[in-house]
Amino acid sequence: MAEARKTKKTGGAGERAAAKTKRAAAKRMPPFPAERFAGTVKLDEPLARHTTFRIGGPAAVHFTPASAEAAAAAVTWAREHGVPWLVLGLGSNVLVRDGGFPGLVLKIGKGLDALSHRAETWKVGAGLPLPLLARRTAEAGFSGVQRLVGVPGTVGGGVFMNAGAHGQDFAAVLISATILTPEGEVADRPRKAIPFAYRRSGLDAHVVLGCALRLQKDAPERVTADLAMVLKKRREGTPFDQPCCGSVFKNPEEMTAGRLVDRCGLKGRRVGGAEISSLHANYIVNRGNASADDVLKLIDVARTAVFKEFGIELELEVKVLGEAK
Repeated sequence: MAEARKTKKTGGAGERAAAKTKRAAAKRMPPFPAERFAGTVKLDEPLARHTTFRIGGPAAVHFTPASAEAAAAAVTWAREHGVPWLVLGLGSNVLVRDGGFPGLVLKIGKGLDALSHRAETWKVGAGLPLPLLARRTAEAGFSGVQRLVGVPGTVGGGVFMNAGAHGQDFAAVLISATILTPEGEVADRPRKAIPFAYRRSGLDAHVVLGCALRLQKDAPERVTADLAMVLKKRREGTPFDQPCCGSVFKNPEEMTAGRLVDRCGLKGRRVGGAEISSLHANYIVNRGNASADDVLKLIDVARTAVFKEFGIELELEVKVLGEAK
């Protein structure tokens, strides 16, 4: 259980020394040239304000670009100066450690959230929330993404993770993705060139800035009814209105992760302010004062119990980012 062992080592002398070195490097980071890039800049911004878990230490620089060009320029600046950087959308599917992130956090949201269509082809900005995409397309009478209404993230994150729910995912409807390449170029990549798999796109080291989707024309009342049915199930079966990241573990082939954790009797188990949801065992919720360390310890409890009981190694779906405090 390699990843589980890493969790147990959190806070060790080696990791604290590495974190100290990174923080020292961040302090030597050159000032972010906000005047050069269109967008909104915040310094030492708590990432708990920008994640659905409501957990996370400060980002040295938090930048919301107003355009694809501004996003590309900011990433180019970070690379040229050796500044670490990462991308956030709505902050779902991530757990930011309590020490925060000692570099540039690129927030894909307003400015990159356009939505338009011609016939069955929809052009979508990466910053558009997935629930809004599901509702807008359903109301217009187009089927293909309405069942993603309960996925708490942005379109960019959805493409990057190949987000899916109830038999729908991005791999099935994507025509092309507009991406920022590791070389700092904005390019369009066709669907056939993207190696989609379960909850993976193969776009590692790339930033999704937008996409084109092919949806099917349908009766608006039928698509919106389907959306309402999915949303009702989501609200009844998951802690929809509590701070969480979404599913913590990927589903193994043998059985769903939630059922495995549930069969270990772990619903309601708490560590500090974090709790395995009593509604759905593949969700960990923030009861109000949870730290990232609380969540990581609870993840280790669940993984260890499932491995001991079933011999199954649960793989994380949530992405753990940042540094220990």
